[in-house]
Amino acid sequence: MTTIRDVADHAGVSPATVSRVINGRSEVDPSLAARVRDSIAHLDYRPSRVARSLRSQRSMVWGLIISDIRNPFFTDMARGVEDTAADEGYSVVLCNADEDAAKEQRYIELILDERMAGCIITPAHTSDSNVGALLEAGIPVVAVDREVQSAAIDVVRLDNQEAAAHATRHLLEQGYQRPACISGPASTSTGADRAAGYLEALGGREPLLRYADFKVAGGYDATQALLRLAAPPDAIMVANNLMTIGALRAIDNAGRSAHEVGLISFDELPWADLVEPALSTIGQPTYKIGEAASKLLMKRIRGRTDPPEILTLESKLRVRQSSLRDAIR
Repeated sequence: MTTIRDVADHAGVSPATVSRVINGRSEVDPSLAARVRDSIAHLDYRPSRVARSLRSQRSMVWGLIISDIRNPFFTDMARGVEDTAADEGYSVVLCNADEDAAKEQRYIELILDERMAGCIITPAHTSDSNVGALLEAGIPVVAVDREVQSAAIDVVRLDNQEAAAHATRHLLEQGYQRPACISGPASTSTGADRAAGYLEALGGREPLLRYADFKVAGGYDATQALLRLAAPPDAIMVANNLMTIGALRAIDNAGRSAHEVGLISFDELPWADLVEPALSTIGQPTYKIGEAASKLLMKRIRGRTDPPEILTLESKLRVRQSSLRDAIR
């Protein structure tokens, strides 16, 4: 079995230098670090996770707490996290909080109990998520998709307000007179920001805003309520993909055709261009969000101490037939 001393001898450096390179320490000269990495690859050396954990007092594991495992947004995001973690020698434990603050708290306690190296979280609540307990224990935390007001941590997110405003303006430019919005819980920064973007773009028009739970049932109920209005909306922007499924079901169950109501969904869906009419979406760079969050987390694990960073990535409005007024009439 190849040892750390074998790598050191092959690279012509000390075992301590090899250890620093393996643990991502920045004080190693780049040319020496490159030589060590070449020797590791040449000798197929695999550092002992147990030994590394004993030295650092942290397991070589990250906790990834997501709000709903059924949401396709998190599938690609989790892949970005896992790929980056694996490149750094870490494993990832996936925790589904199901938009439940109490369940989220149990997973935070698990991360503390298992002394995990770090945590990436989509918080269930903007102000009440207890990530401060992790920070107090010296466990770095990065938030994705949503912000946390109760703690100063790195965040990777979309400019949700501008994305929602852009989508709403598109509906108005298409000639829709009564565009509605089904947003997520106002207790999340994502739900609040997407609602704010919708209201911003409306100007002085009458708002048709409903808050739901980011789940299929919530989208269904909110759409039903909108369609029952004396003057129902002629278009709807739905603030996530699961609620969009509910909206489509509600439109169908109300005896309305998808050709009668303009529709835009936040988040890309794999079948968006397979339905009739093809669904307009606000696509997010989901894999890059997970990848970027992981890189920020690794910087904190390696000792970065500067103020928290808010990294904002760009969305893309993918216009298809469902939001083109002439196409669906």
